[in-house]
Amino acid sequence: MRIATWNINSVRLRIGLVERLIDEAAPDILCLQETKTINDTFPRAAFAAKGYGHQHILGMKGYNGVAIVSRLPLRNTGHINWQGREDCRHVFATLPNDTELHCLYVPAGGDIPDPEANPKFAHKLGFLDECAAWGKTLTDNKSRILVGDFNIAPLENDVWSHRQMRDIVSHTPLELEKLTAWQKSQNFVDAVRHFVPPEEKLYSWWSYRAKDWDTSDRGRRLDHIWVTPDLPPNLRAAQILRDARNWEPKPSDHVPVIVDIA
Repeated sequence: MRIATWNINSVRLRIGLVERLIDEAAPDILCLQETKTINDTFPRAAFAAKGYGHQHILGMKGYNGVAIVSRLPLRNTGHINWQGREDCRHVFATLPNDTELHCLYVPAGGDIPDPEANPKFAHKLGFLDECAAWGKTLTDNKSRILVGDFNIAPLENDVWSHRQMRDIVSHTPLELEKLTAWQKSQNFVDAVRHFVPPEEKLYSWWSYRAKDWDTSDRGRRLDHIWVTPDLPPNLRAAQILRDARNWEPKPSDHVPVIVDIA
């Protein structure tokens, strides 16, 4: 089974890029974040035409939005609201092998790494705290896969410069602490770093602000796939499709992250 996650930054605007991903990578399940469309205008027919007739969508106009589209049947679908907001950031479904798949979009947090001065950063920290608390309630020993844009680059080599990024939202010590607490709540395993050692630089996002993103290579690894501790023996491969950052027209600033799991 191949699972892909991608912050697409508007699924309607970039449906052609998604179709290219499907043609070239052939994921069995595709999880999308920042779909930026209400459910009624989600391009369901385009996905169905590609064989992805099983769809669980949670969208809003112009912002956020998450979706799971699948070649495989989905059951027990649902969503979770965090921080008392219905802002379309978390959907889940059970796969045919009884694994529960979660697709999340963690708030970006704005530019100022101070929760008192920046309500967006406070929202992000609270979101992470609630996710960690939720993780501790999962006592059923069910296999789970969490994917999505977590908007945090946790390791030193998940950013282009650990020293220069420590005061930048997405890599601050406070965010890393809270993300770690969430990860430890179920001892989730980072499926990509399962294959790529922490000493190796690895990114999934490059800013639109860079004139030549590839040459400057000031990236961050914001997009993740976590699995419960029972699943690493079933992991077969992982990849980040860096080349998708150049796909035309109008690429997303994120690229797809893919895992193969038995």
